[in-house]
Amino acid sequence: MDTRHLMSRRQLGHAAAALGLATLGLPSLAQAAWPRGPVRVIYPYQGGGVGDAMFRLLEPGLQATFKQPFVIDIKPGAAGNIGAAEAARAAPDGQTLLLAPTGNYSVNQYLFKLGFDPLTQLEPVAALADAPLIAVVGPNVSATSLKQLSEQVRASGGRFNFGSPGAGSPTHLAGASFSLMNGGTIEHISFKGTGPMVQAMLAGDVQMAFPTLLAVQAQIKAGRLRPLAVLSKQRLPALPDVPTTAEAGYPDLVFGNWWVVSVPKGTDRAIVERLGSEIRQLVAEPATRTRLIESGNLPLGWGPAESAAFVHAEAAKYKSLIERTGIRLD
Repeated sequence: MDTRHLMSRRQLGHAAAALGLATLGLPSLAQAAWPRGPVRVIYPYQGGGVGDAMFRLLEPGLQATFKQPFVIDIKPGAAGNIGAAEAARAAPDGQTLLLAPTGNYSVNQYLFKLGFDPLTQLEPVAALADAPLIAVVGPNVSATSLKQLSEQVRASGGRFNFGSPGAGSPTHLAGASFSLMNGGTIEHISFKGTGPMVQAMLAGDVQMAFPTLLAVQAQIKAGRLRPLAVLSKQRLPALPDVPTTAEAGYPDLVFGNWWVVSVPKGTDRAIVERLGSEIRQLVAEPATRTRLIESGNLPLGWGPAESAAFVHAEAAKYKSLIERTGIRLD
């Protein structure tokens, strides 16, 4: 037997083992090479909105870490479905992200014919923040609590209505849920945006609504609209004296407009985890948390696993609600 061949095989085996051990702590090739140029962040609404402003808080930190620009690509239309569809069908290479709210992940698939499934074609990377909805009433409503409002609704014989900035929005679905809890007698009035809805409330044409704080903060401060409850499991720091719906006796009335960053399904897991970790750290920074809280948000900063579980749980909740209320948009 030629021992020279035995020695070379042994040496080769040792070398292979050593290489395997050495690479255990290294990122995958896809992660190491990512990002390969500017990262496109699809924002499926008009620029300057809440989510756009939210991502601007993270943008400098992301660019400093990954040494590439993160470019917001405004793709509005069809309740955010146009931009969301483009993101879902993009190459799963980590170069295209989607920044979108509640509706585009957990609601619209039950109200529209999308042509794609956000639950199977998008992979959540990070949940940024949640803007809990607030039960507010106009100047022609005397109720000072959610319980009193329920009593007045039930005694009114169907004379109460609620407004929303658009059919199928979280504001609409929160109102539909409250109506269901009170005999299904509260009429929904849809407006083209938050501004007209607020004006209708101030004029007394609409008795109640369930918007985010940012949408009605000025009117609340001026005493023109009255907040009765925050539709969340925790109080809003900006409204410390307003109880949660659980405290008000409505623990199932929990609705918010939350924002999640996602990538096309099939994106390298190492990229998903790395990006999720970085966003989580950025959201946890004191300056970022302060800015988010000041604008009526509850910072989340969840990574991929927690974000995905939340998106799917919310989808199940909205699917059930839409089935029970019979809401249809097309």
